[in-house]
Amino acid sequence: MDTKTSPLAALSDTSLLKTDALIAGEWTRGAARFDVHDPATGQKLADVANLGAAETQAALDAANKAWPAWRAKTAKERAAILMKWFHLLHQHADDLARIMTAEQGKPLAEAKGEVTYGASFIEWFAEEAKRIYGETVPSTDVNKRYLVIKQAMGVCAAITPWNFPIAMITRKV
Repeated sequence: MDTKTSPLAALSDTSLLKTDALIAGEWTRGAARFDVHDPATGQKLADVANLGAAETQAALDAANKAWPAWRAKTAKERAAILMKWFHLLHQHADDLARIMTAEQGKPLAEAKGEVTYGASFIEWFAEEAKRIYGETVPSTDVNKRYLVIKQAMGVCAAITPWNFPIAMITRKV
């Protein structure tokens, strides 16, 4: 990448541009890479990790290993973590929008709107996390009660479309 002419040269915080994959708390290049080009100029922006089934399984295994610690957190603690993410998205909205615009050609104003839109899901989930209550459902048998306990399902892998990268990720939380 030419750091003077690339659309990414205007980033205030270049550490936001990640080209490797985060697995088990470590950044990994992956066994394969692919080039990402600016659709407006054809200029190569970066090469990024191209993960396959083995790396996906490693990420799932690592997430499953971390799952009990996350599950043990209180709703208030989980909400605080999500709100930190929400604030980080807003703090870095301009750079995140520039990255999206460079990568996919989305107009900058739309990309900024997507950051705000995506962050709104995180805020909503954080607020809802504090209101996860169970329910008692009426029974036809006076000697029985039906209880509904809402619990997170656990770890999953999600394949999202390219055109709304932040919003599609944040909706999956």
